[in-house]
Amino acid sequence: MPFIKRAGQATLHYKIDDFTDPWKNAPVIILQHGFGRTSNLWYRWVPYLSRFFKVVRPDLRGHGDAPLDFDTQTGYTAENLLGDMLAVVDQVSPGVPVHYCGESIGGIVGMVLAAERPDRLRTLALVSAPFSIPKHTQEVFALGYSSWQEAMRTLGSEKWTAATNGSTRFPAGTEAGLLDWYAKDMGRNDVEALVGLSLGAIKFDVSAQAARIKTPTLGLYPGNGTITRFDQERVRNTIPGVHMTLLPSEAHSIQFYMAKQCAMQVLYHAAQHDGTVCDE
Repeated sequence: MPFIKRAGQATLHYKIDDFTDPWKNAPVIILQHGFGRTSNLWYRWVPYLSRFFKVVRPDLRGHGDAPLDFDTQTGYTAENLLGDMLAVVDQVSPGVPVHYCGESIGGIVGMVLAAERPDRLRTLALVSAPFSIPKHTQEVFALGYSSWQEAMRTLGSEKWTAATNGSTRFPAGTEAGLLDWYAKDMGRNDVEALVGLSLGAIKFDVSAQAARIKTPTLGLYPGNGTITRFDQERVRNTIPGVHMTLLPSEAHSIQFYMAKQCAMQVLYHAAQHDGTVCDE
């Protein structure tokens, strides 16, 4: 498991899945997870992408297998997350632009990257990615407590995840085993990492940066999304030339429970801009 150690900065971690032909210099696609999740989230995507792209799955700082070796109260800024991503890009694809797909807050990081460092990106894909975290979402995540942060600290990472899975992430009837696995994987994260990221995220607003994006962009959103219902129209009206695809769902986590549909959309979005055929 590769780590990136940087003096005075957060240590980063990522996974690589590469089943491309060894004699080909296959392009890199980065899959960045969102709030409270880990790089494990993408395992359902790997079979669809890794035959044609070198798939890189980073953990956000302090999440998954990335150590909590920084101040969680001050470390989750847009600038720091951008710096983290540039460090990953420089490590896995030095001097060569990458394809990038980010879900939720991972999509926010992607929009900042595309606006500030377009030279490092080939394509951008956004999955259920908001421009900001609205008050309504924060209230839903608070679960009746005085704040989102109090709810997480009181319940802990796993129980808070389980409590919010049905209200925002997954549709009714989702199999119990999936929900349990998902809550346990998010539960691996120290609750202070989730609290710190939430405090940083409520300050994010990438509206102005999104208007400057020139990278070919794909937007994948639940058509009636409870969290991103308004953001999907903002994305459509703000990012020049964005190609929008709305999937028939209300729940937020389409990247997981509609993995094949999402992965294939991203595969062909990236491939067409590389001029390659992803089929055998």
